[in-house]
Amino acid sequence: MKVHVEVLGSVEAPYHSVNEDHALDLQLRRGSIEAGVQRSTMDRLTFEEGEMGLCPRCLERWVGCGDMEHLLLTISDRALEAAGDGVSDKVELRHELRLVDKRLAALVAALNGERMAGFPSGQLFLDSVERAIASALVDGYSVRRFSARKYRGGLGPARLRKIREFVRANIEEELNLKEMAQSVGLSTAHFSQMFRKSTGESPHQFVLHQRIERGKEMLRAAEGRILDVAIACGFKTQQHFARVFRKFCGASPTEYRQEFVEARVCYAIEDSSQNAPFPADAGSMGGS
Repeated sequence: MKVHVEVLGSVEAPYHSVNEDHALDLQLRRGSIEAGVQRSTMDRLTFEEGEMGLCPRCLERWVGCGDMEHLLLTISDRALEAAGDGVSDKVELRHELRLVDKRLAALVAALNGERMAGFPSGQLFLDSVERAIASALVDGYSVRRFSARKYRGGLGPARLRKIREFVRANIEEELNLKEMAQSVGLSTAHFSQMFRKSTGESPHQFVLHQRIERGKEMLRAAEGRILDVAIACGFKTQQHFARVFRKFCGASPTEYRQEFVEARVCYAIEDSSQNAPFPADAGSMGGS
C-alpha cells in the first residue's frame, strides 16, 4: 500500500486523468476541486474535512483548478487478491464519491494517525491495516466476476481457443450447442461433456459470461441506449439483458455505466508530477 498526502492547486488548463490503481482518499481539510467526466461538464465540488471517497481503477475524469489537501491510500493488488479469494484481476470496485462507512473510517483514521506520528509501528502495521481495508472494500464495494479456475481433462488449448473465437465472432447471434460443437469438430454430447471438464461451466453459462463481458465493454466505452447494447450482445430484450447482468455483476447496466463511465463528479487523484508537490511529510510506504 502506498500512503501519501496530495495537495491540489491551480493548473494552467484542465487535464484528463485515469486512475491506475484502486484508491481511498481522506480529506484533511475543507476544500474544493473542478472535476467531471467531460471537459465541457466540469463542476466545482466542495468536500468537508474527514470525508472519504473511493476511486476505482480506470476511473476517468477531467480535473481543473482546486484547493484541496487529502490523504491518498493506494490499495495493492496483492491485498485485493487475498481479500478476493485469489482473483484480484476479476474484482472491480465501485466508485463512491462520498463514502460513508464506519469500519473503513476507523481504519483510515488509524492509518492517518500512524502517518502523523512518523510510522513508528513499521511495515507490519501498514500491511495489517491494508489487509483489513482490502477486505472491507471487496466485501462491501466490489462487483465480482467469476474466477478463472483450471480443470483437468477436457478440450485441449487449441480447441478451447477456437471455441472462444467462435463465440466472440457470433456473440450477436442466437448460438446453439450444435453449432458450437461443430466449430471444433465434435458431437454435441461429447463437446458438452469435454467443455465442462475444461472450464467448469456449461457451454450456455460460458456464452452468457461472454455476452456480459461484451456488454460491460460497451457500457464503459459508449453512451448508446441500453437496448442497443443488449441486442449487440445477443439478448433479445433489454429486460433479459438487465436481469442476467445484475445476476453476474451485482448491479444493473445503468448502475454499472453510472459508476464506471458517467460518474459526473469525482475526486482528483493524480501523480505528483502533474500537480503541486507533496508536503514535507508525504511519503510512500510499501509496494503494490
